[in-house]
Amino acid sequence: MTDAPLSSPGPAAAPRRPGAAALAALGHPVPVRDPADTSPHTFPDGGTWRTEIPSVEGPEALAAVLTEAAALDVPVHRVSQGSGVWMLTDAEIAGMADACAAHDVELCLFTGPRGTWDTGAGTRTPSGGAGPRARGHDALAGCVEDAVRAAGLGVRCLLVADEGVLWTLHRLRTRGVLPADTTFKVSALIGPVNPASYAVFERLGADSVNVPSDLALEHLTEIRRVSRAPLDFYLEAPDDLGGYVRMYDVAELVRRGAPVYLKFGLSRAPALYPYGAQLRDAAVDTARERVRRGRLVLDLLARLGADAGMSPPGSRLPGPLSRFRDEPPPAPERS
Repeated sequence: MTDAPLSSPGPAAAPRRPGAAALAALGHPVPVRDPADTSPHTFPDGGTWRTEIPSVEGPEALAAVLTEAAALDVPVHRVSQGSGVWMLTDAEIAGMADACAAHDVELCLFTGPRGTWDTGAGTRTPSGGAGPRARGHDALAGCVEDAVRAAGLGVRCLLVADEGVLWTLHRLRTRGVLPADTTFKVSALIGPVNPASYAVFERLGADSVNVPSDLALEHLTEIRRVSRAPLDFYLEAPDDLGGYVRMYDVAELVRRGAPVYLKFGLSRAPALYPYGAQLRDAAVDTARERVRRGRLVLDLLARLGADAGMSPPGSRLPGPLSRFRDEPPPAPERS
């Protein structure tokens, strides 16, 4: 799965705003797009957007996604899982990795334990405490164990919800403990909400960053002024992330936020994490519906004349990004 150059299409008409012609017939003013708001960045293949199906929790859900994507002609660049590497057997992980490779789809698995499932009482208080972050050395070590195990089974994208885990895994990548082509995706559970924090995640090793779906379009323009790291964005967010449905923003989201992964989430759906066989029917049914939501978004982009710029199938790498310098640990002092 290597990035390939896009073909060179001829000049295309500028995408239109939803309802613009009908409103113009009434003399209703339509906002004019400011070219300065357009992101100057793309994926290394020249594309401005890719697709992602989240909450693909196991082999059966993955099979449903691949079947439905073929039936509805929905190109899928990445599928992601939320329960974690530790909730899958070696055979399940290897099977999912093989199936994704056969369909030129990137598989992204969540790493390790997180605070919301831990024994700390703070996460169950109104403040949420430390939230999903890894509590203590053992949780960090569990995430590292998950990452090394998944990489050994052919997984090349890992989902993280802790800054320390991200930096640790990035350092392991630079040292060759994890394959050099491993990518790290920051979870929506800790998504940054301002450009400075977004840039910090990039420098800690993130290859794509999920921001909350309640950010205004102007916020995406602000992020693009400081970082070119790919953006992950739920066009429809799960209820526990707000339940936002922002399909009509998709063309502006691509224009301002490129390069961006368009995530086809699902509101009004059962919670699946941590997944097990008791949730099989819900996982498979919601997987199919997420693909259908993707078809609705792709159709909308086409109607608006904004469907150009999709990365070729199989594209997965983010291109060069800015990183903090990894300083070697200081030598121990002699007594």
